[in-house]
Amino acid sequence: AARGRCGSGRVGGAAMAVFVTRRIPSEGLRVLSQAGGCRVQQWDSEEPVPRAELLAGVAGKRGLLCLLSDRIDREVLEAAGPSLKVISTMSVGFDHLALDEIKKRGIRVGYTPDVLTDATAELSVALLLATCRRLPEAVEQVKNGGWTTWKPLWMCGYGLSDSIVGIIGLGRIGQAIARRLKPFGVKKFLYTGSRPKPENAAEFEAEFVPLSRLAEESDFVVVTCALTPATQGMCNKDFFARMKKTSVFINTSRGAVVNQEDLYDALAHGQIAAAGLDVTTPEPLPTDHPLLSLKNCVILPHIGSATYATRSTMAVLAANNLLAGLRGEPMPQELQL
Repeated sequence: AARGRCGSGRVGGAAMAVFVTRRIPSEGLRVLSQAGGCRVQQWDSEEPVPRAELLAGVAGKRGLLCLLSDRIDREVLEAAGPSLKVISTMSVGFDHLALDEIKKRGIRVGYTPDVLTDATAELSVALLLATCRRLPEAVEQVKNGGWTTWKPLWMCGYGLSDSIVGIIGLGRIGQAIARRLKPFGVKKFLYTGSRPKPENAAEFEAEFVPLSRLAEESDFVVVTCALTPATQGMCNKDFFARMKKTSVFINTSRGAVVNQEDLYDALAHGQIAAAGLDVTTPEPLPTDHPLLSLKNCVILPHIGSATYATRSTMAVLAANNLLAGLRGEPMPQELQL
């Protein structure tokens, strides 16, 4: 892996040495290279940095720019040593960061909310439509000769018109999805979370309900909450058992919110109609995973924010968060610990 270097100026009397854990969009690296005083060491690969390289790379650095696939735990923080002052993650989720340990050490954290909201909401709607109207299955039928003639009941799915949509986690992305689904003729929106958010719900006249009621009444369940100890494994056997046989389950948050064994059973036994996932546990999902054998399960490789413009903006924001932290200035987007 190449280790790029940039700038030899000094800021605050000490060179700002940073470690970047992956090849990121060039616009983000340009921000760092033009900063002056910033010495960048990078794991220059499309593939994740091996653990040993990560531990070696962070040693003695003041800043770390990481991705959601990098587990930044106590071991990494100890390898970095007391010099580490800033962690900037190119993600809106932060479940890969050991926040307690980070806070204990007085390290500041930057992240990238807002900038990926629209792209993730668009992808969530695309995944929902692809799942409920069986698009991947239909494409396969065209390719393998399954398409013989027009048949009244062949390839039928479920539509959004006059449906009830339940959103788990009505934050930025949850609202952006509801905003896009509303014109499809959705009859009613339900939502659940740690507390009611009337200010978020007003636009959609969404009703705050317990998780169990959301499962029972929704034709479409969309998961957009953060992964926390409270949400881990929340969509489990009990949850799927409450859902309608005709309902469709979509997850674009984090894989661990779902108990995948329970989801497999629910899909295999016709307990729910279909599921669409952009996130799994683990990622990537092994190619022999049982979920991949099901026709009524559409799985995407975590591409929620994958538009060229969005990824570029994320990289620039992550770089600017890092620089602001190194300079002791307010970050454009700081996670309040």
